Amino acid sequence: MSDNEKDAIEESKAPLIEHLVELRSRLLKTVIAIAIAFLFCFYFASDIFNILVIPYERAVGGTHQVEMIFTAPQEYFFTQLKIALFGALFIAFPVIASQIYMFMAPGLYKHEREAFRPFLIATPILFLLGACLVFFVVMPLAMQFFLSMEQIGEGPVEIRHLPKVSEYLGLIMTLIFAFGLVFQLPVVLTLLARAGIVDSAFLKSKRKYAVVVAFIMAAILTPPDPISQMGLALPTLLLYELSILSVKSVERKRAARDAEEDAS
Repeated sequence: MSDNEKDAIEESKAPLIEHLVELRSRLLKTVIAIAIAFLFCFYFASDIFNILVIPYERAVGGTHQVEMIFTAPQEYFFTQLKIALFGALFIAFPVIASQIYMFMAPGLYKHEREAFRPFLIATPILFLLGACLVFFVVMPLAMQFFLSMEQIGEGPVEIRHLPKVSEYLGLIMTLIFAFGLVFQLPVVLTLLARAGIVDSAFLKSKRKYAVVVAFIMAAILTPPDPISQMGLALPTLLLYELSILSVKSVERKRAARDAEEDAS
């Protein structure tokens, strides 16, 4: 650590009351951003729900009008509230992340701030990739699997799938959050590597345990069908391998920095 960095940290120190005032300011801006995004998403809640229904439309082949029901007077209203909150958190994430960063930045060294910024960009991108995997691949395949259990014109009893709006929304939101969170694995492991908690050798030695954990998480976080469970477990294992490569990159950069410090 250079003297300039030490001086910068000392200058950034503030009494506890100033930290609390700063924290309140950051929280207030975050809440306002979420509230504005919530109102915007609530206004367009029906349009957003229609977009979320697209995987179901693909599963049925688009051959007939999609029909969903709600069985309680307040059910669709609360569904719209959930959609608005879901969309608000996603839209307001850049504001949330920037406020967290600006609150923490004064206590970080310059090289730590520079290393932290890419993760603010990578986090929403990886979450969006996980959501896209659900939307375009996993959800249509899972719905095809569930719809294959219908019994129409095959006997005296007709069994037809008629989904409730709240249950369908709960399913797709659960999958999106599950895949979005799992796709943060490279970010989490890379940050742990920067903190010196894990290294590439440790991650390589735990591969077999990672396989077991990946399938256990898939069984817990997804519906009890093989398509969505495999759809989560396999990308998780791929992300684990990518995390090992990312951790190796961190180790190479750290070794190069240490060599430069030793030479100076």
